[in-house]
Amino acid sequence: MPPLVPVPVPVAKSCTYVVVTDLVAAVGASSDSSSRRRRAVTSPARAPAPTVTAAKLKVLPTVAVAPTEVSANPRSRTHARAALRPAPPGRVGGLDHHVRMSVPRRRLREVTATTTSTDVPGPQEPQPERSVRDKLLRRFVPPVAAVASGLLMYAAFPPRELWWLAPIAFALFGLAVHGRRARAGFGLGLLMGLGFLVPLLSWTGVDVGPLPWLALAVTEALFVALGAAGIAFVTRLPGWPLWAAAVWIVDEALRARFPFGGFPWGKVAFGQPSGVFLPLASIGGTPLLGFAVVLCGFALAALARRVVAVKRVWDRGVIAAAALTAAPVIAGAAVLPTVSNEAENGTARVAVIQGNVPRMGLDFNAQRREVLDYHVRETMKLADAEVKPDLVVWPENSSDIDPYVNPDAYAEIDKAAKAVGAPISVGAVVTAEDGTTRNRQILWDPETGPGAVYDKRQLQPFGEYMPYRSFFRIFSEDVDRAGSFVPGDKPVVFDMAGTGIGPVTCYEAAFDGVVRDQVEAGAEVLSVPSNNATFGRSQMTYQQLAMDRVRAVEHGRAVLVPVTSGVSAVIRPDGSIAQDTGMFVADTLVAEVPKRTSLTVATRVGALPEALLVAVGAGGLGWALARSVRARRRAA
Repeated sequence: MPPLVPVPVPVAKSCTYVVVTDLVAAVGASSDSSSRRRRAVTSPARAPAPTVTAAKLKVLPTVAVAPTEVSANPRSRTHARAALRPAPPGRVGGLDHHVRMSVPRRRLREVTATTTSTDVPGPQEPQPERSVRDKLLRRFVPPVAAVASGLLMYAAFPPRELWWLAPIAFALFGLAVHGRRARAGFGLGLLMGLGFLVPLLSWTGVDVGPLPWLALAVTEALFVALGAAGIAFVTRLPGWPLWAAAVWIVDEALRARFPFGGFPWGKVAFGQPSGVFLPLASIGGTPLLGFAVVLCGFALAALARRVVAVKRVWDRGVIAAAALTAAPVIAGAAVLPTVSNEAENGTARVAVIQGNVPRMGLDFNAQRREVLDYHVRETMKLADAEVKPDLVVWPENSSDIDPYVNPDAYAEIDKAAKAVGAPISVGAVVTAEDGTTRNRQILWDPETGPGAVYDKRQLQPFGEYMPYRSFFRIFSEDVDRAGSFVPGDKPVVFDMAGTGIGPVTCYEAAFDGVVRDQVEAGAEVLSVPSNNATFGRSQMTYQQLAMDRVRAVEHGRAVLVPVTSGVSAVIRPDGSIAQDTGMFVADTLVAEVPKRTSLTVATRVGALPEALLVAVGAGGLGWALARSVRARRRAA
């Protein structure tokens, strides 16, 4: 027989009464909140026994109830419920009326008691005040987490091969902004953006000082903050990681276009030149690749939150969050077999020339013709090779003087082409027929000399041209060191000994449309001639090389990367590096590369994946706004 549960009976003067609210606990029907409410009203230790107005109560001086007997007796359960039923309007605390309760084998006797009103409830149980430590944690942990997530994103980028840090960074950031107001999301996003972009873009200040570097980093961080405000706003939606990842792509699309033509440096996809997500670039380009990484991170945050909330792993919400976390990884693995290095139109033997420069910095080409001489000298070494290359590619600015107007420069380039017996793609700074300055790639034939040309279309602001020059001169006189280049207006593919080479000059590799145009124009192999001597031994050249590796997978093309001072490389269509050089050394890479003519899904669909993801992000923001407006109207 189970133990009896005594019911206390406080006695006032000559009368006895009983309140039996703890009976719910005896039959196993209590909840945490109702227990707290009962303790506040009926516990003898916390609330004094009430005084009574005239009322007749059926009471028992002392009652001992066996839980099993009460729960087994339907009549007992009925009266227990009646005793706990709220008082009708105008009555006091459920006590100002007759209460009859039957207990097995017990006889109730009627007594008269006098009570006073209990309109004012007994004192509530005091809630423990939040400790100072808890308040400090609540205030400072999210900002610290935001900065840490930015630093993790930076650590995920080359030259480090730590691509897996990116999802962890977004998981941490998702935990920091979840459920926050848009204003708080903006502030946390700014901290995350600064933690990420200030170190990532430090190379921009190598030769011009910290002011341009920090101005650029803060400007880009403000864009990240704007996107983070939207992310915080959509975290209240069901399936929030999906909407939040799409909002991030909206932010990247904006940064890639505005201001001054955009600055896509630091896109999430460019930190994934290897790893499980990379094959997705062949399906949806850099937007889909970046979306997959961010989705995986935010879903990981949702998974962590759910596990902590339910304190178990076998839960519908936990399973859904885990599935969403794993989906991008599974998708990348599923697409991997479609990434191929196979030749579709034979192979080409290529030579990538890195002639080096006499000095680092903006004055790398101060000594007339020296850069050109270095590249001619390195190319002439191929003249004695047993097997000569089919084609040769030189870096951007490899001729530091205009060969069209300088006979000596013309003669040197022509001599190198004839010695090797192969066409050379020469990077030169020239004055066009209309008198404008162009950053040009020239196809130099060993027999006919200069032929087809490609003028760089996506110019670098504050370097190759200076927007609002007079305004920015207020802050720094270095603005006058920026060029006055004019962009080209069309893609051009060079026919080099039967191989279609698509030039993508340096900075252009960061822009989706420029690279895609060259492949659609018929490029079988991509070439990214670059000049990174301006930025010394900074991480810039490795960050750009990572972009080239992503482009190789995105379009299924081998990529040649000739750089004046390194790192030069030959990249396979699967994004792996076949050969590369060191920095600030003269070197030549000779390799067989596959010529490919098929178009990847990413090339065929163009900007469609980005447009769809932007639409999803905008839809999530619209839904969150509609829910917010409805909630305010209901509250009003």
